[in-house]
Amino acid sequence: MQKLDLTVTIDKGSGFCFGVVYAIDMAEDILDREGYLYCLGDIVHNDEEVRRLRDKGLRIIDHDQLKDLHQEKVLIRAHGEAPATYQLALENELTLIDASCPVVLKLQNRIKNAHDEDERILIFGKHGHAEVIGLQGQTDGKALVFQDIAELDHVELPAKFTLYSQTTKSTDKFYQIKDELIGRGYDVKANDTICRQVSNRYTDLEKFVKNFDKIIFVSGKKSSNGKVLYDVCKKYNPSSWFVSQLDEIDLNWFSPNDRVGICGATSTPMWLMEEVKAFLLDH
Repeated sequence: MQKLDLTVTIDKGSGFCFGVVYAIDMAEDILDREGYLYCLGDIVHNDEEVRRLRDKGLRIIDHDQLKDLHQEKVLIRAHGEAPATYQLALENELTLIDASCPVVLKLQNRIKNAHDEDERILIFGKHGHAEVIGLQGQTDGKALVFQDIAELDHVELPAKFTLYSQTTKSTDKFYQIKDELIGRGYDVKANDTICRQVSNRYTDLEKFVKNFDKIIFVSGKKSSNGKVLYDVCKKYNPSSWFVSQLDEIDLNWFSPNDRVGICGATSTPMWLMEEVKAFLLDH
């Protein structure tokens, strides 16, 4: 196969958000000192980065395994946790290394206060997502979670409620949902709690992807914001491909002398995007 002679550029705005950087830095500090550390759930929704940290001694556990753990250190990742996790930690004499993202903690606090004031709460978020489970936990499980407004078509909603959002959801979608619910006659108090470090990437990516013939978007398949950000790439540059690792790249996507842009989710490590760049430059 002839050499493609690609020009490859990585988006400087892509890569870990500060919440993920904070959690990984805390984990690596302890791993360097002590050789191992328990983490409740994947520290980040990226299998390649999780594999790298496992090799350094990170032990990923779930909530069932946490119940059997005593007198150990456990990292709470950026997504945050429900109050029940902190209660269990007290009972099992666990030391929690709390790397919950400050944006998530602020949202948890708002939802808890609203629940304590007997407000009815709706959360626009992904079912089963770690952050959403933590948010719902602030309401003793009483908040209604939905990831698409169609889910509310056959639900009897209270006349008045407070609307919140998972921090990594699309701002535009959140406001569309708010307007639609108000249009249906509900009294909606909307709290825009979407992380601006994530939402600003929509406009930044829109500008970035227009400069290239082809786009490689690198993200873990479990990443919520990865799916949203990839949709932005695809919208503004139809020649965009989603990959999680090197072996998913098909060289037939490219033509000689293509200008290729590489970008990723807030959970995508820069080292992985660098590997993709090196791979493309080698062919």
